[in-house]
Amino acid sequence: MPYYAGLRRETPETRQRIAEGLTRLRKAIVDQKVPRRTVSGDVLIASWNIREFGGRKFGARLADAYYYIAEVLSHFDLVAVQEVREDLSALDRVQDLLGSWWRYIVTDVTEGKSGNGERMAFLYDSRKVTFGGLAGEIVLPKAKVDTDILQFARTPFVCGFRSGWAKIDLCTVHIYYGEGKPLDPRRLEEIGNLSKFLAKRAKDAAQPAPNAPAPKTPEPDTLIMLGDFNIFDPGDQTLKEITDAGFKIPKALTDRTGSNMGRDKFYDQIAIWRGRRFDETDRGGVFDFYDAVFRTQDEALYAPLIQPTKSGSKPKYKEWKSYQMSDHLVLWAAFKVDFAEDYLAELAKPEA
Repeated sequence: MPYYAGLRRETPETRQRIAEGLTRLRKAIVDQKVPRRTVSGDVLIASWNIREFGGRKFGARLADAYYYIAEVLSHFDLVAVQEVREDLSALDRVQDLLGSWWRYIVTDVTEGKSGNGERMAFLYDSRKVTFGGLAGEIVLPKAKVDTDILQFARTPFVCGFRSGWAKIDLCTVHIYYGEGKPLDPRRLEEIGNLSKFLAKRAKDAAQPAPNAPAPKTPEPDTLIMLGDFNIFDPGDQTLKEITDAGFKIPKALTDRTGSNMGRDKFYDQIAIWRGRRFDETDRGGVFDFYDAVFRTQDEALYAPLIQPTKSGSKPKYKEWKSYQMSDHLVLWAAFKVDFAEDYLAELAKPEA
């Protein structure tokens, strides 16, 4: 649970507005069946593109947004965050609200027009998840990419974590969007190249070491690709590039609504290459915070707080609130990482 004490420093009007919003948000989390976190149970992994997190296109984010974002994040153990800006003050403020046991790891800013000045980040609760030491940006071998163009619009970021009995490597992405076509050639190529590259690494990790004196079956880390793939529809070739490479979409996420504000686009995805001591569960989905905060019926409440743009005009409420929270919803899934009973049962067998 985030720290709410700072609300006492807000004006009575702001304090009441945020407190009422947090109450609705906490209820929505229960109603939308996001499970309660536990110290040793399933690990809850999420992906969230937080629109221009650290940017100021329509002025600074309100205090409301920081409390609501922190509240949402606090219900997951490990979150891949896309669209973090060069200015990390927004991420720092949310981390302060979450508590000192929360940590984050970020990339440098991706330069260039298509990089859009963005970072990738992982935010995690260190009481449940620990950083495993692996951190790096993906660079494809020269033979796998056209050297006349950029490899990726925004370089994918891989980090290794441990939770329970599982070692998990996560690769977070924000794939090229382009002209808004479902099958943009560059987007398709980025997804295909990355999926095949990571699949090969996963296969290689599962092979016994050459010339090992007593080769045994390796225990490769679980590999997860997650983030904003800009996939329009689950039937598109863009998603097929991921599954054809050998990754699997968790069953809990195969029958869901979209993760954009309109709930009709499937931009965000979580795909797994399962190692040992890691299982998917039947829990996962899209969390829609707009059911509780920055609702349509709240427009009159926020209208006086919407700042005009440089041209002097005020943005529409729907666009403005997407820069307060996001134009993406939260995609999440729960995974089993506690295998103590399975291990003990195995040891209890006479042949063990």
